[in-house]
Amino acid sequence: MDYQAVLEQIVQDIAPQVGGGRPAEYIPALASVDPSLFGMAIAEVDGTVHGIGDWQRPFSTQSITKVFTLALALAQGGDGLWARVGREPSGNPFNSLVQLEYENGIPRNPFINAGALVVTDQLLTLNGDASNELLGFLRQESGNPRLGFDAQVARSESEFGDRNAALAHFMASYGNIANPVPTLLEHYFRQCSIEMSCGDLALACRFLARHGLRADNTRLLTRSEAKQINAVMLTCGTYDAAGEFAYRVGLPGKSGVGGGIVAVVPGHCTLCVWSPGLDARGNSVAGVAALDRFTTLTGLSVF
Repeated sequence: MDYQAVLEQIVQDIAPQVGGGRPAEYIPALASVDPSLFGMAIAEVDGTVHGIGDWQRPFSTQSITKVFTLALALAQGGDGLWARVGREPSGNPFNSLVQLEYENGIPRNPFINAGALVVTDQLLTLNGDASNELLGFLRQESGNPRLGFDAQVARSESEFGDRNAALAHFMASYGNIANPVPTLLEHYFRQCSIEMSCGDLALACRFLARHGLRADNTRLLTRSEAKQINAVMLTCGTYDAAGEFAYRVGLPGKSGVGGGIVAVVPGHCTLCVWSPGLDARGNSVAGVAALDRFTTLTGLSVF
């Protein structure tokens, strides 16, 4: 398939959507990003990368990193993790406290903030340094040793992180957080502050299209575990718009409030699209439109 031609057609088709929405305003370091920026990359399973627009420009990954911490926690600790976090769509905003009280401190899924805090806590327990473990993994899978944390974004996350602190303390009261909450929050905020480009992220996600195989052909996950992560991405990866995303796009995906979305076509390729303007549910307006056009133009989906 001529993926470069597909990308060029997508850019033409979604031009009216680029610049739509608004950057995340509750994180000051993200609020000033130009919403007219747009980039998209496709990484084939053999590592060939195609890109268009601002696809090589680093941006704040934010919640996209939850995919990778989940993979590492499963790879290192096994499926006992699922006793601490569910696999169901939440139907509520990503930072909601509401369901935790009804469900005894067990988050609905690993992609809402409460669930991601539990996964990061598990990874911290397993190796003692969750954020740097994640960064090392991303450098290896993307082939980019220059990846790093954005100190300004991490500081913004921390200064405006009261809701995340409340989530962590609430779960700790139910015994579902093992590490000191301040330590956990430090690693979580650093995790969310990692900067990567569309090309970096498309390459880093390839293990999900390769049924658990890493870039060096060693196995990170079993085929079953890779399928599980893809399934949770499909049903829970785009906040409380996951049903609409599955309906429109039909691919496992994970968005972040930095404006990025990654998506997986198992056995074929991985994608990353970035445009900072968000809709009311925190997903990139142009990003969703671009992935919708990709599946329409190529016929590739999980259905």
